[in-house]
Amino acid sequence: MIQPGEPIQDISVDKGMPIEKIFEKMSKSGGFESRNLADGLSVLTEMISDDKCINFLSFIGAIISTGLRGIIKDMIENKWFDVVVTTCGALDHDIARYFSNYNEGSFTLDDAKLAEENFHRLGNVLVPTESYGPLIEKKMQAFLEEEYNNGIKEMSTEDICKMIGKHLGDGSFLYSAFKNNVRVIVPGIMDGAVGSQIWLFSQKHSDFKLNMMKDADTLSGIIFKAKKSGALMIGGGISKHHTLWWNQYRDGLDFAVYITTAQEFDGSLSGALVREAISWGKVTQNAKETTIHAEVTTVLPFLYSALLSKLK
Repeated sequence: MIQPGEPIQDISVDKGMPIEKIFEKMSKSGGFESRNLADGLSVLTEMISDDKCINFLSFIGAIISTGLRGIIKDMIENKWFDVVVTTCGALDHDIARYFSNYNEGSFTLDDAKLAEENFHRLGNVLVPTESYGPLIEKKMQAFLEEEYNNGIKEMSTEDICKMIGKHLGDGSFLYSAFKNNVRVIVPGIMDGAVGSQIWLFSQKHSDFKLNMMKDADTLSGIIFKAKKSGALMIGGGISKHHTLWWNQYRDGLDFAVYITTAQEFDGSLSGALVREAISWGKVTQNAKETTIHAEVTTVLPFLYSALLSKLK
């Protein structure tokens, strides 16, 4: 027999009402995704507040091309997360935006004309050609040469991220991670401009090696000692899966919040809801979890603001 929940309550917002109170009202509104968003706040609040919990933040690189980089940087500054798992694009955009600027654009611009005028288009973000490939090549070759001249001839992706971070500054999420000793792992680092520059550097320095087994050692050392673990996963792909994959070795995540626009009907990893990971042992059966079906640059600033109010 089905047991219905509490009666649906209308949302009433008063002038000056704290944002966390609005989230509380959303949790009782029965309002489709608003309920999942409110549940996400609850799960993240408990996860971040638990001193015994090792927390992961995973995200796709594209969001670092947007203003959401500021929220990512601030969450790292707050020391809410111990490990970041991301894609090579995040490194690319962090370097490019630190030393130059991206511009506002539109999804409807003529891409042929953009190419003629030396712009790349990333959704509605315009990336000047000189701000991307040539700039990243110049910076990465200089960073790697400095390490090599100091006797460093083998690096993990965590080492690469620390190297980049120490050469950047305020505004950079890699700098914040470096400053706050937050580990950043990039399992697909060869899929981007930074990875290509590592390969190019190795062509000129045949004794230089990229050691991704060292990243595995880092993650295993964290996972096998964790009493609890949790994750905020933004977008899908390799960063989401790598986070889930490693947590299966401790019987899964105890807390999990996933924000995505992907659909599950095509069987993709990006579309898979958090609860599907329970069947693989990547999320515990009793985990506090939710999947928020939303575009992250829209919802994360509000979720972050509510977390600040809840966590104080």
